[in-house]
Amino acid sequence: MVVGVCRISIALHGNRSLKGKRQVIRSVKDKVKKRFNISIAEVDNHDILQTASLGMCVAASDSSHADSQIQKAVNFISAQADVTSISFELINIKE
Repeated sequence: MVVGVCRISIALHGNRSLKGKRQVIRSVKDKVKKRFNISIAEVDNHDILQTASLGMCVAASDSSHADSQIQKAVNFISAQADVTSISFELINIKE
């Protein structure tokens, strides 16, 4: 089994409220979950209004599928928002 893990930070230019940040993050999370069947959550920068950090995770039987799913989600998010950083790792779990 392979687990793909990704942390992505996005800039929320012009955002002035926590409510506005939540709306943007909820929209991105819902679209990614629905389109790619990936677990996604806000993992850091909860109190900073102009930045959001999202963590994504996918489990797969092979590394190419996990890599593909994470890359598709990252590309989708990049088209929706201003991505400032990405870190990605594939973890092989052996029996």
